[in-house]
Amino acid sequence: MANRKFKYRYVLLIILLFASSHIVISQGVKNVYDIIVSQDGTSDYISVQEALNAVPDYSEKRTVIFIKNGVYKEKLILRTSKINVTMIGENTESVILTFDDYSGKIVNGDTLTTFTSYSFYVQADGFIAENITFENSAGPVGQAVAVMVKGDKVIFRKCRFLGNQDTFYTQGVGRCYVESCYIEGTTDFIFGSSIAVFERCIIKSKKNSYITAASTPEGNKFGYVFISCELTADEGINSVYLGRPWRPFAKTVFIKCELGKHIEPTGWHNWNKPDAEKTTFYAEYKCSGPGSEISNRVSWSKQLDDTEAAEYIIEKIFSVDASAIPFKSNWNPLE
Repeated sequence: MANRKFKYRYVLLIILLFASSHIVISQGVKNVYDIIVSQDGTSDYISVQEALNAVPDYSEKRTVIFIKNGVYKEKLILRTSKINVTMIGENTESVILTFDDYSGKIVNGDTLTTFTSYSFYVQADGFIAENITFENSAGPVGQAVAVMVKGDKVIFRKCRFLGNQDTFYTQGVGRCYVESCYIEGTTDFIFGSSIAVFERCIIKSKKNSYITAASTPEGNKFGYVFISCELTADEGINSVYLGRPWRPFAKTVFIKCELGKHIEPTGWHNWNKPDAEKTTFYAEYKCSGPGSEISNRVSWSKQLDDTEAAEYIIEKIFSVDASAIPFKSNWNPLE
């Protein structure tokens, strides 16, 4: 009898310890994150958009949102007033923010365009995302943006961007840093006007087409800069251009990147705009891999020397004097 009471008390003690530790852990998580999103209804919100709406307007204090694993099919907007937001996913491959709009789709009587086809639109400054998959699941139906970025000082780390044509759109004239991410697509799947650095990313082509289509404003010192990235492709893909100019003053540079055999020997395309050859700035520096052979590169592209390449450091790329449109302050996303 005494032994039975001991066992009962022991089991009860274990249950109490487990329950109390669970409370401590839950409280600890809540202390770390301002808002928690999960689809099981046990957190603050079941919708990512609800969580974004709950962020205080123009708050200098950073709001941190934790998103638990799940597929969240929502067309999302982080509005201009929702500055300094961080979204952290529980697991990169298991937290999927997705939608399926595309250019030409009819929604409520209106025809969508590239600019309204986004799955997630970042209007606000100071946005950070980590461990999240951003997807446009419309398929190969034309322009279909997964993420559209308008804000300044935007960071993506350890994220995935899934789509086809026009996957990642840097719409604004702000600055964007993309680190250790995976980006896939078919045509012009990294495009836009921002000053953006892609560092240690995997860039995967799903079609014989073009990787970048920069529309860098005239007067910007930098446009798109790829540093230590790996360019890969689906099986059978064998003719992919590094970039073509959406606008005449497009700037795109690849530094110490590994270029796969799918890269077109000429490297770059003028988009049938001969005059753009005089105004674009397309360059490479110490790239490796079978696609890095430069003997057949177009004559109007450039191979940087050591002195020129030394300019391509984060502090200079994101400095206030790097853009024709004045920034309020210098920015270093690594600090």
